[in-house]
Amino acid sequence: MHNLDTLTVHAGEEKKKPYGALSMPIVQTSTYAFTDTADLIAFMEDKQAGRKPAHGEYGRYGNPAQSVAEQRLAILEGAEDALLLASGMAAITGTLLTFLSAGDHYIVTDDCYRRTRQFSQTFAARMGIECTIVPIDEPQTLEAAIRPNTKLIFTESPTNPFLRVVDLQALTAIAHAHNLLSIVDTTFGTPFNIQPISLGIDLVIHSATKYLGGHNDLLSGVVIGQKETIDQIRELQAMMGAIPDPHNTFLLLRGLKTLALRIERQNKSGQALAEFLEGHDHIKQVWYPGLTSHPDYETASRIMTGFGGVVSFELDTDAAGARRFIDALQIPYIGPSLGGVESIVEQPALMSHFGLSADERQCLGITDELVRYAAGIEATKDLIADIAQALTAI
Repeated sequence: MHNLDTLTVHAGEEKKKPYGALSMPIVQTSTYAFTDTADLIAFMEDKQAGRKPAHGEYGRYGNPAQSVAEQRLAILEGAEDALLLASGMAAITGTLLTFLSAGDHYIVTDDCYRRTRQFSQTFAARMGIECTIVPIDEPQTLEAAIRPNTKLIFTESPTNPFLRVVDLQALTAIAHAHNLLSIVDTTFGTPFNIQPISLGIDLVIHSATKYLGGHNDLLSGVVIGQKETIDQIRELQAMMGAIPDPHNTFLLLRGLKTLALRIERQNKSGQALAEFLEGHDHIKQVWYPGLTSHPDYETASRIMTGFGGVVSFELDTDAAGARRFIDALQIPYIGPSLGGVESIVEQPALMSHFGLSADERQCLGITDELVRYAAGIEATKDLIADIAQALTAI
């Protein structure tokens, strides 16, 4: 078995490709044609028997590049299978809708992505599905929330924006004891920093838009796990149509080839930025799991091999001072995403949580002075110098 650095470049891909291409070609088609009736019957018989046909049938059911990307991501996570979807949220909602029905109950840990919580508390409720949100660091509370109709536990680690790290071993022990499906969104972690399958998690989800794609130029999501489980989600996707397009998938395969290099730089920059910020007079608090001051440092050190490029911190100023700081930064773009080669910065109160009342934001810990900084692959010393000069503006 090659190590992850090599697998990100080659896993799931045959050396011999159509037309002698080195890169996996973009197969830009919605329909796949058959040579004759015998060819069609052979295809259908292979499909019915569970054998992989030589090519597809219809674009909603897959694409050659999609199959390669799915194999590569499954191998990187140490799993049997993977399924690409149109976005990270399509991966989350598609997975939940596959395994939950009216009358069911599931558990979500707090500090998950806002849209995940919103789906759980609004749309799922409209379909007669109940959800309980529990603290991320209280296994006893999580276990106490389990009911006879509980079907699964959904968590995120590290979380957005406070980078809380779930003790996945404790969570899976509870899930297995109660025969529940365990699902974790590890978009912030990537397969290089955490391997949830090896810790007993059933399904791993990524917004491939972020680190996996890595260039801020695609939308995609992936669910990874055992083939039998993934096949159930694949069946729903075939009906719902939340598919990745061929060009997006080509971009994802391209991005994956440099994942190891990018994560190495972003881990280094994230740690350096966090250490610099923690020692600065204008910073009230820093959230980064590689710092001993982080509430989940011990857990992160035990189950993670790196801590990523996202650092959240609260400025020791007011809302106006926070805006002056953001506007004084010269390198990062102001935007809502993360994980790409360009650094991106945001104030969650003005971006992801805009429109919530002050009381609602306070309940979530989202202050006007909170900043989320997602380091790209720029030189670490340049990022630090830029932050240092921007801090003088507050």
